[in-house]
Amino acid sequence: MEYKYLLFDLDGTLTDPKEGITTSVQYALRAFGIEEPDLEKLKPFIGPPLQSSFMDFYGFDEEKAKRAVEKYREWFRPKGIYQNAIYPGIEEVLSRLKAGGKVLAVASSKPQIFVEQVLRHFGIYDYFTVIVGSELDGRRDKKEEVVEEALRQLGVEAVKGEGTEEEHGLGSGNLAAVMIGDRKFDIAGGKAHGLVTVGVAFGYAEEGELEAAGADYVVQTVEELGRLLMR
Repeated sequence: MEYKYLLFDLDGTLTDPKEGITTSVQYALRAFGIEEPDLEKLKPFIGPPLQSSFMDFYGFDEEKAKRAVEKYREWFRPKGIYQNAIYPGIEEVLSRLKAGGKVLAVASSKPQIFVEQVLRHFGIYDYFTVIVGSELDGRRDKKEEVVEEALRQLGVEAVKGEGTEEEHGLGSGNLAAVMIGDRKFDIAGGKAHGLVTVGVAFGYAEEGELEAAGADYVVQTVEELGRLLMR
């Protein structure tokens, strides 16, 4: 089966945002009297929606979590967004895929304005036909919602629900859409729409997380990802 439509997560998949995200979270927590000097402990914030993360990891209620997101952005907008690095080899893979006739999209839970800013900063914006993120007010921050909107903009009718790879045919029956990401949320978001799912182990998943989420494939390197997607 040809993989035609490729939907990429951003954080932990195309770029390594660890420093920017964790220092922004650290800044936000400090505003609530919480000191967290160990940025490694804040890595779980990379991937899931921010508001949910403040609630899940620090017990904030919804209103407090919303205020924490606002504080996070005080650091992230001017500084944290640039404390980031594109994974070596990613641009070469995107170039090869685009030249090979693949249709590329970004499907991220990060606010769309920041997604576009990051892609432009690293010079990879133009590889993508469709770019979808969440809204600044928190709407469309669940990965399945982001994937749904990306597919809608691509004009691809997805197969709802889970299935085997052989059942993931789209359009003419010989094309497939793929969700590529580094966390269980990406795999779940793809599966919710019947997509083939590819987990990248070079991101921020815990050991065994991608396999437990049911990823159809798990790749260890950027090079391996490129080979798989060019099939």
